[in-house]
Amino acid sequence: MSDDPPPGPPLAVLGPHHGGGRLADVLPSALAVLGVPGSADPLGLAPTLAGVRRIAVLLVDGLGWYQVPTAAPYAPTLAGLAATTARPLIAGFPSTTPTSLVSLGTGAPPGAHGVLGFTVRVPGTDRVLTHTDWAGDPSPLSWQPVTTQLERARAAGVTTTVVSRPEFGGSGLTLAANRGGDFRGAAGGDAVATAMLAALSAGAGPTLVSGYHADLDRHGHVSGVDSAPWRAAATEVDALVARLVDGLPPDAALLVTADHGQLDIPAEHRFDLDADPRLRDGVRVVAGEARVRYLHVAPGALDDVVAAWSTVLGAAARVRTRDEVVATGWFGPVSEDHLGRIGDVVVICNDTYAVMASRTERPMASKLVAYHGSDTAAELTVPLLVVRG
Repeated sequence: MSDDPPPGPPLAVLGPHHGGGRLADVLPSALAVLGVPGSADPLGLAPTLAGVRRIAVLLVDGLGWYQVPTAAPYAPTLAGLAATTARPLIAGFPSTTPTSLVSLGTGAPPGAHGVLGFTVRVPGTDRVLTHTDWAGDPSPLSWQPVTTQLERARAAGVTTTVVSRPEFGGSGLTLAANRGGDFRGAAGGDAVATAMLAALSAGAGPTLVSGYHADLDRHGHVSGVDSAPWRAAATEVDALVARLVDGLPPDAALLVTADHGQLDIPAEHRFDLDADPRLRDGVRVVAGEARVRYLHVAPGALDDVVAAWSTVLGAAARVRTRDEVVATGWFGPVSEDHLGRIGDVVVICNDTYAVMASRTERPMASKLVAYHGSDTAAELTVPLLVVRG
């Protein structure tokens, strides 16, 4: 399918300039295939999809590049497609659902769209915004200012639809990532397939349908990758993909991708910042998530916090200042309005380590089995599967 370089061993740390395509390239390339003026084709899909007028894009939450072989025994359709059409993409940093969904939806890096983590501090306050529970304050239009790819497509005459869980309709995250698409609620793989195929076939003109399925990620978090519930969820994903493939109109294509992978985190690799006074000293607000922490520190405490966290975590993490992390290029250029959403100190976990917050965050957050967010190949790398009708 492509000459993109392989991502490397699962626990290898990838740099921001790792070669190959990006998750943010998927919709711009889809729009180029559909003839939307001004759309580049960074993934080079146009030759493969010449003549396609309808495109369905399915994002399977948690289906990282390294999870596809694990799922293969329970997902034969997915395995067959992966063997013939798969190419690796880099989801982006942090490798977490809100950031990736908005990168996909906007075609822009995190520094531009501003959804810079699972949770972030609202600048000028001590409030921590959880993007998955975002009801509209702050306004999605100001918090995420980049025009979405669905808005661009609709302005060019493409019929655009978003299919996701019913409770996500009108949420801040949905508006940030997918404004410009008609929303259709669908819970469960079969319902997602039905709604996506109906939207794909509804009109005669160019059509773009963006679908989302969450259950594989949820079961990975709660029970672990390759657990019995995770395997059952992989079977459901396979049935969803098979239905989409079988139902594609002749002038349609299906793109299947993901937002991140996952890693099981053993108990002995878990730090708890709420149980260690050394990790709380000088820290005013904690955000991010277990694999990438954003620490907003008290005035004058920056150097002491960096030193304390570096001493306690040692080889388990890289402890960097905001300026250092921004300079690496992982976020892309970061606008001045978005800088305050990143911690003064950024803690990026290595290997299979994580930093929990047993009292600061929801109780369930520290009891999960699998996590993501960091910059290992297993978390950052996602597949792109391409199927023509």
